[in-house]
Amino acid sequence: MTNAHKDALFVLVKSLSKSEKRQFKLYVGRLGVNADAKFLALFNLLDKIKRYDEKIILESGIVKKAQLSNLKAHLYKQILVSLRLNPVNQNVRIQIREQLDFATILYQKGLYKQSLKILDKAKSMAIDNEEKNIAYEIVEFEKIIETQYITRSIPDRANELAVQAKELSGQNVMTSKLSNLSMQLYSMMLKVGYVRSDEDLQKVRVYFSKHLPKIDIEKLGFREKLWLYKAHLWYSFLTQDFLSCYKYASKWVDLFYENKEMIYLNPVFFLKGNHYLLESLFYVKYSSLFKETLQKLEVVLKEKNFPKNDNINSLAFLYLNANKLNLHFLEGTFEKGLYLVKIVEYGINKHKDRIDVHHVMVLYYKIACLYFGIGDNKTCIVYLKKIIDNKNLKMREDLMCFARVLSLVAHYEAGMDYHLEVQLKSTYKFLLKMNDMHAVQKEMIKFLRNLGGIYPNELRAEFKKLHTELKKYEDHPYEKRAFLYLDIISWLESHLENKPVSQIIREKALEQTR
Repeated sequence: MTNAHKDALFVLVKSLSKSEKRQFKLYVGRLGVNADAKFLALFNLLDKIKRYDEKIILESGIVKKAQLSNLKAHLYKQILVSLRLNPVNQNVRIQIREQLDFATILYQKGLYKQSLKILDKAKSMAIDNEEKNIAYEIVEFEKIIETQYITRSIPDRANELAVQAKELSGQNVMTSKLSNLSMQLYSMMLKVGYVRSDEDLQKVRVYFSKHLPKIDIEKLGFREKLWLYKAHLWYSFLTQDFLSCYKYASKWVDLFYENKEMIYLNPVFFLKGNHYLLESLFYVKYSSLFKETLQKLEVVLKEKNFPKNDNINSLAFLYLNANKLNLHFLEGTFEKGLYLVKIVEYGINKHKDRIDVHHVMVLYYKIACLYFGIGDNKTCIVYLKKIIDNKNLKMREDLMCFARVLSLVAHYEAGMDYHLEVQLKSTYKFLLKMNDMHAVQKEMIKFLRNLGGIYPNELRAEFKKLHTELKKYEDHPYEKRAFLYLDIISWLESHLENKPVSQIIREKALEQTR
């Protein structure tokens, strides 16, 4: 039996909306001969069953085992053709490709003049919409046709096409260099998180300066600027320069608002840019602008013209709810944020085929922090356990580390001392293995390990001692990242001042409001 999540055809069928299924049946039924087609029978069966089971398909008598693979491939192709014809999935990129296909057909029939006319329109559309890879492909096709369809204007056309090809090629090379740099920096961020030492910082600096191409910002188009800002953003995140993160995320988002048509053509990049802008504002604790940015994003997402599809819906769910949780952390309004738990859990289940495990674990960590903030430590531990027990989490080692540290604190707060010793050993081994033992974590583990030998009347002094020690690292270039995952300072202050941690954070938020 094949797992439902591993069978591409089954996942595709289950992803279809009611209108898409109806359109597929209309598309198949346009030819009467398809009414009893095997691939349609297979589609109907897959639509009915709750999980993929090859045995059920073979027992249905639709197809023999030897033919199943071919039938599935044919059905998969027919569904994609149907989806491509759906007006919902039509965008400028697909329209340009369609025109290129039409021009190819006309060229193959020897109708060169008609082919060139379509190509010229498609090329203008591609350049206007920053689709420079397709534009370059069209120019190269025009060259082929011009060598066969000779007119008096061929010398001028040769020069014109040569200049266009050179310009587009240069722009595409620049985009490629910047996108490669951005992707490599993003990969570093996912794998190891922020820089941890002067040595790490030097490595990232050297890599960035070596691979950043020389640019003239005035000559860059929309797409090149977008990748340039992305590369700078990831460099800023890696080096924990959060003001620079805010600067380049703002440039990224402003680029879209200055070229509003690009929001609708590149909705995924628009969503991601807003998410990173919100994340930067969260790190610099700029709550008023955070709220304004989040509200503005929600307004755009509700616009009638904003594209709607499964991928965009999943990303919108992910980014909106992660940042709504962050807003409650910023303001210390943990109780008010509890309504988001059911929304997030429902969304995780609804979008599970399109959201990777790393983003799901980040949401669980935020929920755990929400419960920690209201003092419900046992529920906090439940959500942290989902992260700690996850064997598929190969990336985001930093998230795994801090989930374990927060779990230790939650066990202590919940009075679950009998679990604490085992947790301490496990966490210590894990941090050593990950090579992620920082001063903040060392101090936390030392404090929790010594709790067993401390008398109740000495506890306040120990909290004060730890607080004094950790305050040294609050603005440390490599240690401050610990406080991004867990506001341990506010937790200690809640013990010292005998106030709920949420109240401490709220009071700080009011002082820092801007």
